[in-house]
Amino acid sequence: MFNKKFRHRALIFCLLAICSMLLLQGCGGSGKSDAGSSNNSGSSNDDKSPEEDYLSKMKEFSSPDKSVSIYLDQDWEEEDLQMDSWLGAGSKRGDKAVVITQFPKTGANKMADSLDSVIEMFESSYAISDKTDADAPAIPDMSGITAVRCKMNAGGESADAYTIYGETDYAYYAMSYIADKMTDDDIASFKASCSKFHEEAPEAENNFSAEMTDTIRWFNASYAILTDLNSWDYNLFGGLPANDDSQAVVQQMLPEWWDVTDRASADETLEWILAEGHRTNFAEEMKTLEENGVSASTSSEDLIAMLSNDYGFDEDEAQSYANAYAMYTEFGPDAISGWDYCRAMNLLGYYYIAGHYSEQEALDKSLEVAQTIQPLFESWDELIDSYLRGYEYWAGGDSEERRAIYEEIKTREDNPFQVDFKMELEKTW
Repeated sequence: MFNKKFRHRALIFCLLAICSMLLLQGCGGSGKSDAGSSNNSGSSNDDKSPEEDYLSKMKEFSSPDKSVSIYLDQDWEEEDLQMDSWLGAGSKRGDKAVVITQFPKTGANKMADSLDSVIEMFESSYAISDKTDADAPAIPDMSGITAVRCKMNAGGESADAYTIYGETDYAYYAMSYIADKMTDDDIASFKASCSKFHEEAPEAENNFSAEMTDTIRWFNASYAILTDLNSWDYNLFGGLPANDDSQAVVQQMLPEWWDVTDRASADETLEWILAEGHRTNFAEEMKTLEENGVSASTSSEDLIAMLSNDYGFDEDEAQSYANAYAMYTEFGPDAISGWDYCRAMNLLGYYYIAGHYSEQEALDKSLEVAQTIQPLFESWDELIDSYLRGYEYWAGGDSEERRAIYEEIKTREDNPFQVDFKMELEKTW
């Protein structure tokens, strides 16, 4: 599983990298300002608007992957932010800088769930203070635009900043003009730059070659909740386009969540979840409760009291076991089998993206597992109910968030659960 906590850590790391590369270089000093401020050298053209006058002194700067570009002062220099889709540039004296951070909404480079989360991460990472609302510029193809003037802080250093937030169809953005002492002319210059903002959303390479048939859509639906929770694409096998970037992301995620580092550990984990999984432990634990006198007539309160008094369980632990026993009483020892089987399907998609399994191997095994799942349940609702019970058993909490995602997905035009659960699954690749 690849979750918000993982993306949060990555985002914080990248934003702090900006601080060390730009803000701490020396946004300070005295003397003449660079071109683009109120002390610009050179004569102004009375026939030009202020914006045209600013733009005449600017040149185009682009991110390393060319997905975003903007016009800035022609005497500025590019800065390496160690992120292909991020753009940084600064004055030669180091007292002014511009940082444009792009957060794609989907795919392997996904690091934020919303524009609000970008704002929250950006402001906490920079220890933003003295924030006041400011006029926001119009930016081509960008919506939800807001702007603030503030103080930006890192490592004991502080600078003025004018920061703009907004989103396009492709990504969320945080764009900052940073200066030792911000002037109205600095802001006017940056607004002129923003009028020439350009996004060239990259088309992700996808090496998956099989035709997207209903059988493969069935595979994708079996783990669509987690795919959507990760803000990936349940229309793709494995949730991501098959390319080097996605491979690196999943190869990093698998050891953290599954202890899978290579083909051998991938095989071992898949064999465990298909042969045993959490459902085996669940059934054994519920059987043990029965051997100790628990039965269907035992109230939840009595079971919680027994676990607390006789076995030293804390309140949350005891409640979790009481909930699990209620599942067991109603649905039997296989109450959470959907949890294991859906995750097995998910793993096969991950194994393909990570390069541990070939496309053919992953699809062949997915078909085998899907054909095992299908006779055990009557509908998607039954399978997902079992999956969510398993999540509650594993997590020791409720499954409300995942339940809400499932119900919301079913309202979409591309709802993967439109595929008939009882369709004839067949090899189409």
